[in-house]
Amino acid sequence: MVLEGMSETLWAWAFLICGYVLPLLHVALSAKSGPWRPPPGSRCPLGPRPGWLVMVVLTGPIGWLLFMTSRRRRGRHTESGARKRPSA
Repeated sequence: MVLEGMSETLWAWAFLICGYVLPLLHVALSAKSGPWRPPPGSRCPLGPRPGWLVMVVLTGPIGWLLFMTSRRRRGRHTESGARKRPSA
């Protein structure tokens, strides 16, 4: 095995960085994760971006995958939430 000499500590750090730190940075820096502040009239004290950060902190890579699928799904809809019609 090529990586036979790597210690268990190095594997643990690699797992933490790849599984938690990089997804957190991606959600925090992505323009598509929404604003930091909640929308006007909202009863929730968190905006979309801190909400996604909490999801990624609590669920790790699974929360990041949820974020990625929600971004992909959001791109297929218009601002009003209706599906875009395919051009003929």
